[in-house]
Amino acid sequence: MDISFLRQVALFAGLQDDQLQALAKVTLTRTFPKEGIIILADEEGDALFLIARGQVKVSLVSEDGREVILSLLGPGAVFGELSLLDGKPRSANVVATEETELVMLRRSDFLQLLHRVPQIAISLLAELAARLRKTDRKIEGLALLDVTSRISETLLQLASEQGSDTAQGVTLRSRPTHQQLANMSGTTRETVSRVLKRLETQGYISCKGRTITILREEHWKDPPARPRP
Repeated sequence: MDISFLRQVALFAGLQDDQLQALAKVTLTRTFPKEGIIILADEEGDALFLIARGQVKVSLVSEDGREVILSLLGPGAVFGELSLLDGKPRSANVVATEETELVMLRRSDFLQLLHRVPQIAISLLAELAARLRKTDRKIEGLALLDVTSRISETLLQLASEQGSDTAQGVTLRSRPTHQQLANMSGTTRETVSRVLKRLETQGYISCKGRTITILREEHWKDPPARPRP
């Protein structure tokens, strides 16, 4: 595969071109259709995945069928590395939310790479630390925040990860569905619809189809009402 993609992945930022070339030779590329299952929780894992194109949903499902979405990951993101490090089963389900192209790296090749290039271990630790902080914020939000605050926090997190700056604010070109936002915020689809409409009426966001813009303060309606649960 073309090393230009690997060069853009933060995990491999410390590799030289010859190392990237060697890495590219041991990777595999696979395309999954929308709703295609990539990983199932508790199954054995022997590969790390890089998203070249598309988007995946990382989630857990309770015994009664309720889903909690942990992350929505896009191009350049890495997942599946925990099982490579500890040899234990997968910790969550991963499903493609649209047609997705993945670059796969086998466990044996990844571990050899870690020994040859210690910088990757440092990058990996930074990635895991960021995910732990994100998980801590989600747990704190579910325990302490009201539903409007949880949905707002979810939108802000998505904006920081996937949004693009515009004159009016930060825009998500293809936001998650209302059901996905509900599963990320610990609430219901109906509540998400109601809260988004309220936030738009109050002037905090602007919605056009699947595009949502979190408005800059100077574009808020004057005076903005404080969201209520």
